[in-house]
Amino acid sequence: MSTLLGMSLWACDQGKDVNGVKVVDSDFETTTDGWSAGFAEYSEEQDSTLFEFNSRLAALPAPLDTTKKAIRMQSHNRSDDVFMYLKKKVSGLNPNHTYKVTYEIDLGTNYPKGSVGAGGSPAEAVYLKAGASPNEPVRKLVNGFYEVTINKGQQANGGTEMPVLGNVSNGLDSTAYKVVKRSNTEAPVSVKPNANGEIWLCVGTDSGFEGLTVLYYDRIKVTIRE
Repeated sequence: MSTLLGMSLWACDQGKDVNGVKVVDSDFETTTDGWSAGFAEYSEEQDSTLFEFNSRLAALPAPLDTTKKAIRMQSHNRSDDVFMYLKKKVSGLNPNHTYKVTYEIDLGTNYPKGSVGAGGSPAEAVYLKAGASPNEPVRKLVNGFYEVTINKGQQANGGTEMPVLGNVSNGLDSTAYKVVKRSNTEAPVSVKPNANGEIWLCVGTDSGFEGLTVLYYDRIKVTIRE
């Protein structure tokens, strides 16, 4: 299994901070820019190799621009509930202030609208979520089930720290890859940093589709505003 979990968070503080606004803009052309991957929401009794968990920096697939790179995320949902996510630490914030966090995500996907699959649509039953927390999102074993510590809600329902930004449909009638845009600019997430002035950004997909999901994060732009 290849994941980004062990990669360095060297880029955590690269966001531009101007007049109380910090912008983190990751295009993944040369590095993962401090984002690391994780997978959760499955039983410890299940053989993890069957989930085909994988994350890596890769070229975009055709017919997209194959000279460009993205973070490729993959999982086979054999628990009817897999959550695969990316996280990144941002520091240098004021621990006494509350911040509004907005996302603009460019996502490469080939799942057509109205498609049907086991457990649900591979397009409309895979929910994209994004948010922030003062605590690092980590996988945690609870009663034999691997959960994630950030409050993300459950599938179609968002959580207090991670609302739903939409699904992974390409909006087409075919399986051609397309880069779709998802954002929460109309409904920012509120977060108060921890005592060290840190927050953790988190983007992920909560799946009700019981099959293989492969997605390409082409760009993640985050605006953190006081």
